Amino acid sequence: MRENIYEKLGGIFRDVFNDESIIISDSTSSKDIAGWDSLEHANLIASIEREFGIEFDFDEINKLKNIGEMVNIITNKLGKKD
Repeated sequence: MRENIYEKLGGIFRDVFNDESIIISDSTSSKDIAGWDSLEHANLIASIEREFGIEFDFDEINKLKNIGEMVNIITNKLGKKD
């Protein structure tokens, strides 16, 4: 499941940041991607929620430190939908 999530997230990141060279990993954070500011963060979260059919709550969004944590939350939310 994580591999599929990473594949989809990679596409979302490349689309939102308009950069085909973006490759994400567990440790990728906002410091690693040019243009990842608060506005693009909001666009990114909205795109992820749409793609996966989930909703992040405010605390989850504020606690995110890297992509690995994001994938863990998405995995957990998708597991609860089954």
